Amino acid sequence: MKLSTPTLLYIDDDAGLARLVDRGLTRAGFKVVHAASGEQGLARLAQGGIDVVALDQFMPGLDGLETLEQIMAIADAPPVVFVTAAQDSAIAVTALKAGAADYLVKDTHGDFIPLLQVAVNGALRQAELQRARDEAEAEVHASRDRYAALAAEREVLLREVNHRVGNSLQIIASLLHLQANSTTQDDVKAALTNAMGRVAAVAQVHRRLYTSHDLKSVLLNQYLEALLEDLRRSAEGNKMSRLTLKAEPIEIDPDRAVAIGIIVNELVMNAVKYAYPDGAGPIHVELKPEGDDLVVAIADDGVGLNAKADPRSTGMGQRIVSAMAAKLDASAERDPDHHGTRIVLRFRRIPAAAPKSTSAAAS
Repeated sequence: MKLSTPTLLYIDDDAGLARLVDRGLTRAGFKVVHAASGEQGLARLAQGGIDVVALDQFMPGLDGLETLEQIMAIADAPPVVFVTAAQDSAIAVTALKAGAADYLVKDTHGDFIPLLQVAVNGALRQAELQRARDEAEAEVHASRDRYAALAAEREVLLREVNHRVGNSLQIIASLLHLQANSTTQDDVKAALTNAMGRVAAVAQVHRRLYTSHDLKSVLLNQYLEALLEDLRRSAEGNKMSRLTLKAEPIEIDPDRAVAIGIIVNELVMNAVKYAYPDGAGPIHVELKPEGDDLVVAIADDGVGLNAKADPRSTGMGQRIVSAMAAKLDASAERDPDHHGTRIVLRFRRIPAAAPKSTSAAAS
């Protein structure tokens, strides 16, 4: 914003020229204050109220360059137009490097006053632009600090939400576990155990997010290890003493981690129910990358699949596996070369595009 009556401090030992400057720049809308030496000029600057300085080089005592150095050391110093009668370009370069906004050579043809007016107005505009730039940068830094504080607060809140949700789901899973242990009906026990595993699969993701350094991803190998440990402690735990995991460290987003966990839960429970009719046997879960894909395999060395045990056939477990595989845009296939049953789930490590809504998915 342009000053209505800017104040110019003219520092020069030439009293006659100072009067001309006073007369000419006063008519141009300036208030002119004169100082006859560098020392007087610095003393007047200390009083405040100066918007721009015109500074002569050759003066007794402090010369212009020495005075300029001290002006530049003042906080929020006004802009300085350096003035000299010498045609020495080295002085001009030195003054500009020291911080002068402009440089003006005195002349004897009557053009000095209008040229000084132009230089002073330019220095004021330059200072105004610099102030605006500094204020904008300060606002950017302040906004960045506010954003960082909000992001940190949001992260704390998200961790707390994940913590509470994870705890609540774990309580539900524990209640289902107690109920499964207390019932004598095999079909009810199986249904409660399956429900507990599904709830635990979701709960483990929230627990992983609460302890993770990154709220946007889950370490899939750690998540599956915790999920399998929950299954070992389940009502069917006595049949899972040989449940093993081989997994490489892989990060994945929480939504797809939930889908993978639910699929693993269903297929492991399926193997527990059908693979070993005469008792327990080994069940292996494997996670590995293959190019741009991730492969999750659940295998047993049991009697093999029949139609009802196929994860893509009828039944709640099979429908859940199919729904979660569709969410991952994954293929779930049986390995025909494996003795027993091995279901291989393959999907893109990073989805190519957002999942598309279909009428089948909505039905």
